[in-house]
Amino acid sequence: MKYNFDTTVERIETSCVKYDLRETIFGKSDVIPMWVADMDFETPDFIREAVIERALHPIYGYTFRDSSYYNHIVNWLDNNHQWKIEKESVVFCPGVVPALNFAVLAFTEPKDKIIVQPPVYFPFFGAVKSHDRELVYNQLLKTDNGYIIDYELLNEQAKDAVMLILCNPHNPVGRAWKIDELEKIAEICLKNNVMVLSDEIHADLVLPGFKHEVFANISPEVASITITTHAPSKTFNLAGLATSSVIITNPDLRKIFKDYVENLHIGMGNIFGMVASNAAYEKGNEWRLQLVDYINDNVDYVDRFITEQLPLVRVFRPEATYMVWLDFSKYGLSDADLKKRMIFEAGLGLNAGTDFGPGGEGCLRMNVACQRKTLEIAMHQFREVFSNNPNVSSL
Repeated sequence: MKYNFDTTVERIETSCVKYDLRETIFGKSDVIPMWVADMDFETPDFIREAVIERALHPIYGYTFRDSSYYNHIVNWLDNNHQWKIEKESVVFCPGVVPALNFAVLAFTEPKDKIIVQPPVYFPFFGAVKSHDRELVYNQLLKTDNGYIIDYELLNEQAKDAVMLILCNPHNPVGRAWKIDELEKIAEICLKNNVMVLSDEIHADLVLPGFKHEVFANISPEVASITITTHAPSKTFNLAGLATSSVIITNPDLRKIFKDYVENLHIGMGNIFGMVASNAAYEKGNEWRLQLVDYINDNVDYVDRFITEQLPLVRVFRPEATYMVWLDFSKYGLSDADLKKRMIFEAGLGLNAGTDFGPGGEGCLRMNVACQRKTLEIAMHQFREVFSNNPNVSSL
């Protein structure tokens, strides 16, 4: 079956964060929103049909997740990522960001040092600072060949840290970390007894030519210190259903985390998240593959357009995710002016690079998971404002 990702869906007035909060976020209600990480593509028909079928039952009472829920996740990880786990290793959580916070609270103490690798998904910062832990920046190194990890610094920082929050694949710079890169991290963390909290929510969105490497799959020793988060939300556009998995193969760590979630009485989740997850993982791989091809074509278009027509903007072509990291440093604009120009002149709503911490200065994150015609309009508006002259007047 050939799926159509060119269908435009009206999302305004659906309590949609991406569209209905534009005035709040950007101070302008008519920007083309290319920021928050959800897609403008229809959630697959087989998921919608499953949810509708369950919704037709007249009672939405207390519900549990039976073995089929866990088996679908186990099979998906085995078939798509060659990661063999037991269903007992999967713990439900109502979202990856809550899972990050719960893990910090369950496995660390106030004042403990926790390492993150900015520029990185900004909820990582809150998961540390909001709970009185100390944030340690292992800033990624920007090179001519893209972003790499500063292992020398990480080795020093790990000596008195208790946890590393790893973004794998990395958001926003789009790295699908290679196995040798992850093995170096693992060696440092094992040597220093540092637990790894690996956010792998974008694992299913690795672009052609690259591969997702599961951190916990490196070895049993690495698995024993790793907590992995995974979800169908990014892959199948299901963020509103608040359904994710925390995968912990170490039974001692798993009991601690599971007890934490159950003691807060948030482990029930919702009926429709369970139904959607089952349908996604049972029937969704062909749709996913076609989605990845469409996203890759959009990335090709953006990369080619900017390289040919706006060469002062550096495109960090993603290896995974539907986010494109753009570096405007050669324009000499302040971050405030860059943001204003993009919003009020180009009419585009992107994420400010500074939101992602140190190393985000002079950058913006662009979400390209939209219909091609929307992307073409956006890029032409982009070009109208950001000429090749770095001395363009600022607002």
